[in-house]
Amino acid sequence: MKVVYLHGFASSPRSSKAQFFKERFEQLGVEVTIPDLAQGNFAQLTLTGQLAVVNEAAGSGPLVIMGSSMGGYLAALYAARHPEVEKVVALAPAFDFARLWRLRLGEEQMRAWARRGWMETPHYGTGQTEHIGYELYKDALSYEPYPEMTQPILIIHGINDDVVPVAVSREFTLRTANARLVEVSSGHELTDQVERIWQEARLLLRI
Repeated sequence: MKVVYLHGFASSPRSSKAQFFKERFEQLGVEVTIPDLAQGNFAQLTLTGQLAVVNEAAGSGPLVIMGSSMGGYLAALYAARHPEVEKVVALAPAFDFARLWRLRLGEEQMRAWARRGWMETPHYGTGQTEHIGYELYKDALSYEPYPEMTQPILIIHGINDDVVPVAVSREFTLRTANARLVEVSSGHELTDQVERIWQEARLLLRI
């Protein structure tokens, strides 16, 4: 088994969840790859660019993809296009990505972002404020809000998530026959749920 872990927006391969699951998988002899989805160019981040990074990290042969937030959405998008993906584990996946941006920012901030071409955002990986280009939103409009994937997917989502509402995972689950949604009493980061997530993932992956 090979696992590719996809970190969230404004995060990095060094995130606490990424490193936790890497350690747990490797204790069982499972290879884990955690690509830098921004490839050192966060300001020019797009879904299309990130999917290319995932494709390179995936290589050939069967694999499992695990992703957090935006990474969870990317995992579903990639699985919908690549049958060699056997299973997906998504943590608070940011389905309906483009619409969530508009809702979160509001129309005034969206217009300012479009006019300027970039905006500032906290980057949890660097601990600094970084620029993110408007191309992220424009590019996201070309992708389906709820990918039509056939592989089994386990979704863990906090009912108190104030970044990506659990409603989007409920909607995806209604649309997707092989989806299983586990709702937990937590927020967006899910760092207090890593042991529960690990146990649920092991059940899905049979390891």
